[in-house]
Amino acid sequence: MMILTVEKTKQWMKEIHKRMETNKEQLTALDQAIGDGDHGINMARGFGEVVAKIDGTEYDSVADVLKSAAMTLTAKVGGASGPLYGTAFLKMATALQGQEVNQQNLKAATDQALEGIKMRGNAEFGEKTLYDVWYQVAEFLGSEKVEDWQEMLEVCQATIEDTRELKATKGRASYLNERSRGHVDPGSMSSFYIFEALATVIEMED
Repeated sequence: MMILTVEKTKQWMKEIHKRMETNKEQLTALDQAIGDGDHGINMARGFGEVVAKIDGTEYDSVADVLKSAAMTLTAKVGGASGPLYGTAFLKMATALQGQEVNQQNLKAATDQALEGIKMRGNAEFGEKTLYDVWYQVAEFLGSEKVEDWQEMLEVCQATIEDTRELKATKGRASYLNERSRGHVDPGSMSSFYIFEALATVIEMED
């Protein structure tokens, strides 16, 4: 069953932007605790640029929408998050090229996004980064025939809570060493909003 169309993928980006705007202060507060303090601002601005780019553009495929989003995020968002999310969406676009999107190839595309984040960020699971959420979502998609997409979000939320107890070993948060414990990773939180937006559009009526 096809779960994403061109229009739904455009709507996905709009739903992400809406969440980044709504939760900009929360993401910034999380990042102020262990990072540069600009994650919420960067995410809201970056996905605002994505929406501005795709809104008036005609696309032939889901892959084309994702590629456009990837290029915009990479070009417009500074720090680590722009290139990481840009790489993730670009890998998804490459994996989905020439295909309609069903759960099976969404899983394959998420696997490719995960590999892209791993390569770009030199990341491993359990290092208190956004990679942790993408890893668990990929695992979930590989082990379940999803009937209720809210279950994917429960997996994300559990992973976010797990990052709270982890010591950061990547990025600016790693400078805090043991003091990074007790704080949720802001990239994990923004990844949650990306997948929350995805679940919302998949569950929309065509």
